Amino acid sequence: MLRAASNFRAVANRGLAASAAATRPGVPRDEREGKEIYTTVGIDHNEPKFDKILIANRGEIACRVIKTAKAMGIKTVAVHSDVDSNSLHVKMADEAVCVGEAPTAKSYLRVDRILQAVEDTGAQAVHPGYGFLSENTKFAAELEKAGAKFIGPNSKAILDMGDKIHSKKIATAARVSMIPGFDGEIADEDMCVKVSRDIGYPVMIKASAGGGGKGMRVAWNDKQAREGYRLSKQEAASSFGDDRMLVEKFIDNPRHIEMQILCDKHGNALWLNERECSIQRRNQKVIEEAPSSFVPPEMRRKMGEQAVQLAKAVGYDSAGTVEFLVDSQRNFYFLEMNTRLQVEHPITECITGIDIVQQMLRVAYGHSLPITQEQVPLNGWAFESRVYAEDPYKGFGLPSVGRLSKYVEPRHVDGVRCDSGIREGSEISIYYDPLICKLVTHGDNREQALNRMQEALDNYVIRGVTHNIPLLRDIVQEKRFRTGDITTKYLPEVYPEGFQGTVLTANEQETVIAFAAALNARKLARANQFLNQNKQRSTHVASFSKTYKFVSSLPVKEGERATEHAVEVSFVNGDANKAKVLIGGKTVDISGNLSLSLPVNSIEVNGEHITTQIVGKRAGEITVLYKGTPFKVKVLPEQAVKYLQYMKEKAKVDLSTVVLSPMPGAIKNVNVKPGDMVSEGQELVVMEAMKMQNSLHAGKTGRVKAVNVKVGATVDEGEVLVELE
Repeated sequence: MLRAASNFRAVANRGLAASAAATRPGVPRDEREGKEIYTTVGIDHNEPKFDKILIANRGEIACRVIKTAKAMGIKTVAVHSDVDSNSLHVKMADEAVCVGEAPTAKSYLRVDRILQAVEDTGAQAVHPGYGFLSENTKFAAELEKAGAKFIGPNSKAILDMGDKIHSKKIATAARVSMIPGFDGEIADEDMCVKVSRDIGYPVMIKASAGGGGKGMRVAWNDKQAREGYRLSKQEAASSFGDDRMLVEKFIDNPRHIEMQILCDKHGNALWLNERECSIQRRNQKVIEEAPSSFVPPEMRRKMGEQAVQLAKAVGYDSAGTVEFLVDSQRNFYFLEMNTRLQVEHPITECITGIDIVQQMLRVAYGHSLPITQEQVPLNGWAFESRVYAEDPYKGFGLPSVGRLSKYVEPRHVDGVRCDSGIREGSEISIYYDPLICKLVTHGDNREQALNRMQEALDNYVIRGVTHNIPLLRDIVQEKRFRTGDITTKYLPEVYPEGFQGTVLTANEQETVIAFAAALNARKLARANQFLNQNKQRSTHVASFSKTYKFVSSLPVKEGERATEHAVEVSFVNGDANKAKVLIGGKTVDISGNLSLSLPVNSIEVNGEHITTQIVGKRAGEITVLYKGTPFKVKVLPEQAVKYLQYMKEKAKVDLSTVVLSPMPGAIKNVNVKPGDMVSEGQELVVMEAMKMQNSLHAGKTGRVKAVNVKVGATVDEGEVLVELE
């Protein structure tokens, strides 16, 4: 008999059939109907299937599985932590079960409580999504014992491929191309250093049971090997409950290209073409595309065949991904196999027309794959941008938390698919991955898919949290990325000083200033009107017939003094949506809805269409989002400018004397106490945010004046953790 703590057995059985759920208030229409699922295989409603499944996950992947299940006529059960009780995946499911408190170790990783939920709800099968329990052999085996199906590969395949040490041996036997490395588990820091020296730096230190960029570090010397081993081991224990580590040669300047496979329980195995995942930060993918512009047909065939060889060698029987590193000569080496549904699976669905989740459900039930290798298509091109609640100006993305006060996905753009698990009002917390949405675009070719991604990013409205759209938007227009000249070193090579926002040309700066000035002029003109009175018409004409004069400036870089421009704005024939702006001796014609209240402004500037957003307004300043980057434009009346010289500048903090929290998170280690002498670069504090370990170091040599936190404390961004004399 399955057991769980009674206070977490609140089964919220809403007793709704799939058809009833499709009209439930509060569930967005697109999520209810699952319109964005790309599939050409079709659904045979007369084919035997599961009656009810449980999704042992949260967020966008839980919503994604629910969409396909509903389309197939399968009832769904969501599990959730206490803080996720109002989440979108809970609202979309037919039933929901609370399995614990917010920390993953007390909820989504509690095998016993999820097994109890399976028994209580009568679910016949469990889809694990990705992460959490998706590659946990114990969970898969326990499900089988309980009489429920695991919608994924068999336990043996997970064990063989999920353990990176063991998987290398199997891959070698299956004649898959391999990276040089050490065949075995790394016991401690000393062994890590010794093995690293034997292989030759640089090396990759990573968790045997890891994935998703967690529990991984690159080391270039002994010191980094020791620190990388320790931090990766801690991350692995926290994220996967398995802290075994391995070391292998790090291939400099590689591409990360992976092959999607799909297998059934009848010996059939397919490769569904490759995905390029080279745009990464901290070993986590940022933008993916399918297919890869670097892979010719013959190489694609060889990679696919090796991936299938490996799958057959372990009796694989579900969806999975075989990852390769590819050098500049197009040699490819086995990296690892992910025995689960991959985060970036939507782009493969776009180019093949195959609903991978649907096939996972069919295969788990016992059906054969409906097509052969020769029938797998490759149609067009697709990109996926991972939209995160992160600050891209800090290490290409440190997590951000907060509530989504305004949220509008760009579903109206042609070829767009949004896989998300949030909605307006949702909370991004410190407990889970900060993914907001997987924004996918599909086109007939690479250029069209990229152009659609650019348009989608310009139209994506997110307020309330810091997000990484500025970085994503800059990448999709960057010359190297546009030509496909990318490696896993793309970000540090293109942005050697870190991402600092889109760099505007002189004409683009004038466009942004002119637009902000036109908005401010319209605001002043409207303020001068007498509304709801007989005078309204005459005051409207007078207000929009005036010429408004400002002094405007746009700082190109944070802290840099901006050049001031005299700006004059007049409205053409008194039309509030047609402005003529004189700036620096040039005339800029702007037309469109010049409203400060619109979430997105689609306007014409000198006959050229541009999309902008207004993300901030205060006296004398308008923040314009242009090409994804926010620009704070000063727009002041001429008479106000002369008073600015009397405003005192804010004193700058000496950051070398303090260690600040770079993001919200929890303190894992404090390595110093007041009175200790520390050297520049010495690790003082380790904090965890969104399951990632972050080491914080001293900015200078000195004595510790104060330590303001303890292990286990939760801190906010910018909080002073340690002070130096």
